[in-house]
Amino acid sequence: MAKGILERYGHLLELPAHTRPLTLLEGDTPLIPAPRLAETLGGGFTLWIKYEGLNPTGSFKDRGMAAAIGEAWGRGARVAICASTGNTAASAAAYAARAGMKAVVLIPQGKVAAGKLAGALAYGAQVVQVLGSFDDALRLVVEITQRRPLALVNSINPYRLEGQKTAAFEICDALGEAPDWLCLPVGNAGNITAYWMGFKQYDSLKGSGRPRLLGVQAAGAAPLVVGHPIEHPETVATAIRIGRPARGEQALQAAAESGGRIIAVSDEEILAMQRLLAQQEGIWVEPASAAGLAGLAAEIRAGRLDVRGQRVVAVCTGHGLKDPQIVTQQMPAPLQIPPHLEALEEILAA
Repeated sequence: MAKGILERYGHLLELPAHTRPLTLLEGDTPLIPAPRLAETLGGGFTLWIKYEGLNPTGSFKDRGMAAAIGEAWGRGARVAICASTGNTAASAAAYAARAGMKAVVLIPQGKVAAGKLAGALAYGAQVVQVLGSFDDALRLVVEITQRRPLALVNSINPYRLEGQKTAAFEICDALGEAPDWLCLPVGNAGNITAYWMGFKQYDSLKGSGRPRLLGVQAAGAAPLVVGHPIEHPETVATAIRIGRPARGEQALQAAAESGGRIIAVSDEEILAMQRLLAQQEGIWVEPASAAGLAGLAAEIRAGRLDVRGQRVVAVCTGHGLKDPQIVTQQMPAPLQIPPHLEALEEILAA
């Protein structure tokens, strides 16, 4: 029988005793071999996709929300609040609904994919649009929780990271040990921080080893690469369109400690990888989710990364249905034929 992350790994998570076992059966997402894509990227190594888009609300955020909302529910909180570029909003709304709590989500002006906003609304959240950036929205959330008894469930909440680190446990359980490299997108930087926490903890308990981390930001929203906050971040990968990552320092520390690094790639590279992954491996992810793989491809192509003979896991954080407009906007008009077999034969023979 399926289990959620708190039932599977709760004994390894640093959560208060009052935390209630909240679940939508998140976690246990597949680690999918990607041999065709590995060959396209140069070959000689083994590649897996940790497909977090198959969590209940379609993104990795569900792991953290099971823990954060479960903790808030257990201490009697009635309202959860977060700032979001989309995935956090949908996840917080779903888990709050599961716990019988209200969710309030603040989103930046005009930069949230419709598929994500629809999720937050469907789960009954109160959605508030801030006439500013994600960073403005997060600042407001922090300030209001200092005045009112609201449960802040962004990744600055430590219990979010406790839930999210379970993905590292799952990778080690599936492979028998940690991979040589882990590639993943970096936005607010909570996920890369959580993965490193998880790998270190599992290594200390089981001797599973630790991967090197390749964190990847979009070039138009790469504060950890340029070395300073970005006031007006811009990227098609809206999930990582963040100019002041809440866990930025911890992310840089994790990358350095692992012997890895954080880099940036262009929107064009991200979208090209999104298409390649879908067409070669049948895995459709939202644009931000392709950033880790785009960074891997860029580093291999430039000769800065030699993964021959190694095992690489790329984390794809959200499902393609989160942001379908990216595909539909670029989609050519379908061919049209009359309802006759000869017309279809002509098309197939071309």
